[in-house]
Amino acid sequence: MSTAAPMDIDGAQASTKEDNYVLPWVEKYRPVLLNDIVGNEETVARLNAIARDGNMPNIILTGLPGIGKTTSILCLAHELLGPAYKEAVLELNASDDRGIDVVRSRIKAFAQKKVTLPAGRHKIIILDEADSMTGGAQQALRRTMEIYSNTTRFALACNQSNKIIEPIQSRCATLRYTKLSESQVLKRLQELCNAEHVPVTDDGMEALIFTADGDMRQAINNLQSTFYGFGHVNGENVFKICDRPHPILIQTMLKHCADGNVRIAGDMVRELYLKGYSSLDIVTTMFRVVKSFDELGDGLQLDFLKEIGFTHMRIMDGYQSLLQLAGLIAKLCQVNTAKA
Repeated sequence: MSTAAPMDIDGAQASTKEDNYVLPWVEKYRPVLLNDIVGNEETVARLNAIARDGNMPNIILTGLPGIGKTTSILCLAHELLGPAYKEAVLELNASDDRGIDVVRSRIKAFAQKKVTLPAGRHKIIILDEADSMTGGAQQALRRTMEIYSNTTRFALACNQSNKIIEPIQSRCATLRYTKLSESQVLKRLQELCNAEHVPVTDDGMEALIFTADGDMRQAINNLQSTFYGFGHVNGENVFKICDRPHPILIQTMLKHCADGNVRIAGDMVRELYLKGYSSLDIVTTMFRVVKSFDELGDGLQLDFLKEIGFTHMRIMDGYQSLLQLAGLIAKLCQVNTAKA
């Protein structure tokens, strides 16, 4: 995300709170230049080298959501094409336009279109969520990449590159993105808070970083939602907006498990479940709390993580009932009892 000072196009100060209802902050403060992108410095450096040379290869950008894949390729397109950007870039979300007809019609028609470009530059087709494309569409895309390689380059953003067929992978340079560090997310959120005059507490910032888990887009969306929802960003308000179990409550529950208090811990997880929290949210929060819960000791942490991992696997298979959570609590209580 951008580290540049947030200003409007005419250089005026950031718009008022009421104006921002129109434009989400993730769009308002989306970077335009590669040097403004936060995190993944090595990958961005490779993109900067492409921008300097001017000869862009076909690219696959892979990594978790919200860490700057689409933004990076848009910044690269701006730097490569300049004023010709609007005419020479086609952006599609492949999770919606994912069939073979889209490749045969929209993508092929754009590849055939004649556009005046700077010397040595190419038209760019950006396919977001490319791992959602059907097999037939990917085969058609492979052929299109071959035929129009002299005039058009492709950038495929995806969460899992192994879902892209190998013939396409072999024709592309792969750039891998990792999730952002807490310090990088913190710095960006502080810039937005200063630009938008958002009152925020330390525990509110910690809650934003915890709920985002390295996802800059989610962190900014949670910040804006909390600000508009409550007018003040603190830990309690953030967890209300994000609708996540509070880590302190999960930590208390884990302490009861470590002490073998199965009834109390079971009542707590049942209360969370009846409040409407999904089994996946509860287990995911438990996993993240255990990782940083040093009071448990290394041995107990490892055993807790193992049991939470097995339950997470079953929940991902579709078994999302209270019974799975109750079984997890029983296992966690049993772990410490067996050690004793």
